[in-house]
Amino acid sequence: MKVPEKYYDEIFEFNGQWDVASKCGLKIIKQDKTFVIVTELYQENPGTSVTYAGYALFRQVCEKKGLPETGVTYLECNPDTNSKLSFYDEEYFEVTFPEVSGESGRPIYRQLSTDEVKALFA
Repeated sequence: MKVPEKYYDEIFEFNGQWDVASKCGLKIIKQDKTFVIVTELYQENPGTSVTYAGYALFRQVCEKKGLPETGVTYLECNPDTNSKLSFYDEEYFEVTFPEVSGESGRPIYRQLSTDEVKALFA
């Protein structure tokens, strides 16, 4: 199942869990805020998914792209792959990592509304 290229500007290679070579789609949008959007590539990714990579992927993107962790809104995209299975429908999630503010805990996920997604790409 191939992910349409409209979802990302580049393929980003990162070290996934246990340093397994992994890939995701990456798009950076700079508006009044900076948005980093990582896109799941499904079968095109040989390693860790963007969700399981979590904060480690966020850190790697910020480091390689010269972005401050505190000034970035991090989004995960599950792209529409025209599958009959509902879990392959397009969804965007804003992810907040407690580690950015020096805390510990699980990431907080908030699904973006259709209007929020449209505004992002307007």
